[in-house]
Amino acid sequence: MRIVSLLPSATEIACALGFQGHLVGRSHECDYPPGVRTLPVLTRARLDATQASQTIDTRVRELVRSGTSIYEVDAERLRELSPDVILTQEQCEVCAASPRDLEAALADWLGRPPQLISLAPQSLREVWNDLSTVAHALGAPERAKQLTARLEARVAAVAERAGRSHPRPRVACIEWIDPLMAAGNWVPELVALAGGSDVLGTAGAHSPWLAPEALAGADPDVVVVLPCGFDLARTRTELAPHLARPPWSGLRAVREGRVFVTDGNQYFNRPGPRLVESLEILAEIFHPGEFAPAHHETGWAAC
Repeated sequence: MRIVSLLPSATEIACALGFQGHLVGRSHECDYPPGVRTLPVLTRARLDATQASQTIDTRVRELVRSGTSIYEVDAERLRELSPDVILTQEQCEVCAASPRDLEAALADWLGRPPQLISLAPQSLREVWNDLSTVAHALGAPERAKQLTARLEARVAAVAERAGRSHPRPRVACIEWIDPLMAAGNWVPELVALAGGSDVLGTAGAHSPWLAPEALAGADPDVVVVLPCGFDLARTRTELAPHLARPPWSGLRAVREGRVFVTDGNQYFNRPGPRLVESLEILAEIFHPGEFAPAHHETGWAAC
């Protein structure tokens, strides 16, 4: 079984299921577990992801408006690797290569084409279902049952402890800083399981753009910033200048020091096994008296 994964979370799923040794290629963003970094890279982005949030957003909108894909697939290298299975996604054209990006690469494929497994979870349950989808495609359905059982047990343990903690903070989770976007999909579920109440996102719905006055009006007890694709240090750097001006400067959470930055790239934005660690991060932030800061300064930090 030769596997190519063009999605970081799918790479993590395949590895968690015991198929790391079968991976023969990856996307430019697949970096966990660390061993996958030696694999051939098959994608690149048509934008500079090191630029500021607003510049990235402007460039993405330009590409989408022109009908140009954000990602390019190395079709020649892909054919050379001759995978049996390709793991990708169709949830968000901004997040990673999609089936549309693979059309040209597969159009003149010689011989039997690879099986294409495209994932599009919007809830925690659908993430666990994706474990089963990938495991079935790779011929090991029992592995998904065992892995899912372990992950669900960890989730239940955190939720049980968080449920005993009071008060439940009103929480705003921010997925993009400029322009503002609230976190949706599985994040509001994680907030609830960690003992909080999400005041901006809707469980199972795509992340919504957010008017500045909506953040000001919500005036949450806690703000958690988890930008898509940003690590902890970059999130802290990007957020810092915004805290001194509206709507941020008027928030009670800012005045009282309850704004937290996270490594959204490694945790919250990857719908795979490490969503359990994402849940633990939220629990540590919301209820420091109940949960030891195991992920402090690696997964989250006070701003």
